[in-house]
Amino acid sequence: MPRRSFLQLAAASLLAGSTSRAQAEPPPHIVFFLTDDLGYGDLGFNGGQFAPTPNIDRFAAEGTRLEQFYVAAPICSPSRAGATTGQCPGRWRITSFLQTRAGNRACEQADYLDPAAPSLARTLRASGYATGHFGKWHLGGGRDVQDAPKFAAYGFDEHVSTYESPEPHPDITSGDWIWSPDDKVKRWDRTRFFVDQALDFLGRHRDQPCYVNIWPDDVHTPWVPSSERLTEYPDGPEEQRKFAAVLDEYDRQFGRFLAGLERLGLADNTLVIFTSDNGPMPTFGGRRTGGLRGSKLSLYEGGIRMPTAIRWPGHVPAGRIDRESIVSTLDLFPTLCGLAGAPLPAVEFDGEDRGSVLRGEASARTKPLFWEYGRNDESFAYPGGQGRSPNVAVREGRWKYLVQADGSRGELYDLQRNPGERVERSAEEPDLVARLRRLALDWRASLPGVEGLK
Repeated sequence: MPRRSFLQLAAASLLAGSTSRAQAEPPPHIVFFLTDDLGYGDLGFNGGQFAPTPNIDRFAAEGTRLEQFYVAAPICSPSRAGATTGQCPGRWRITSFLQTRAGNRACEQADYLDPAAPSLARTLRASGYATGHFGKWHLGGGRDVQDAPKFAAYGFDEHVSTYESPEPHPDITSGDWIWSPDDKVKRWDRTRFFVDQALDFLGRHRDQPCYVNIWPDDVHTPWVPSSERLTEYPDGPEEQRKFAAVLDEYDRQFGRFLAGLERLGLADNTLVIFTSDNGPMPTFGGRRTGGLRGSKLSLYEGGIRMPTAIRWPGHVPAGRIDRESIVSTLDLFPTLCGLAGAPLPAVEFDGEDRGSVLRGEASARTKPLFWEYGRNDESFAYPGGQGRSPNVAVREGRWKYLVQADGSRGELYDLQRNPGERVERSAEEPDLVARLRRLALDWRASLPGVEGLK
């Protein structure tokens, strides 16, 4: 055989062997840990000073931190809808937190996420994953909405959830409200409860790839710590003491979850995503946002940029901080399906596959990110003051432009130079403003309105 032909054959054999080994690797377990109302500046790795968070900080050091990670909305229900569907929540008429039927109409939104929407859990389940949801849902159910679809409609095999769901668990819903002192599982033990349920599920399905949502309702108000934990924070205003004690307990339970993965022998092949659904409220004078402007309910960075870390040993680089790549929860659907080898449904995603970023390759987005919050002044009256942003925003590269849906109050910021959004640049970049303004307003006009709502 000629030497050149031999080398080509050898190279082909090596490539085939490499491909075969890659294909033989089992798909990862995937755990999506979505904190409730955690601020960008709450955690130790971002300079948080309210309570130590050693377990979350260690987890972040063992994986990759994404410094420009965004959620789909600055409030829970639309944020969760974006993560679930990979599409902007306005496409499915989810504009604010889901509440009573009358309140939903006032917010110009549906009563629940349409089960016809894409579902990450359903897609992974079709590829052989066992799927479980443990924690807050808030995509339908509760209050006077009694016809919300069950968890199975979105592709979940098992579930344990709160009052704001179609199937609340009796141990945490003794009353007809978000929490009660009569609950079997007390307010300060709810994260422990969800962690235990998730670990039990993973233990029973350790030989099958699992997709698991762990969506606690910490660190959302009301802050009700145990007396034991509160005594560790004797100084300062009462609400800050309570918050510190709840954050402390939350970190302890996250540590228990990580220890549980190790005990089950699953840590090495489990991809864990840790982030928050939206910014904090209250912010304690901006300290909880780490210097970012705004808060929950705001399209400024403090409402939509989240503290985020991802760990998958041997696949996601350890000890890495990616300050360049712009990533969104909208990207999770195509990204995780790509990593799991799961075929995507034939729909138009607003997110994109960012698997290369998780593997350590910082890269630019191929399309901009859009947000909306504030359909009217009556149901969207908060926050007030300097934290109240225009109600439409677009991020393209280093630039972010905010504008009212009627075209007024345009604001342009260079987030590379000014992530705190303190220096407005419209006067210096008129051509850029004109283009981004048209992008933002055309996108907002493309979203469905109240027509067709039941």
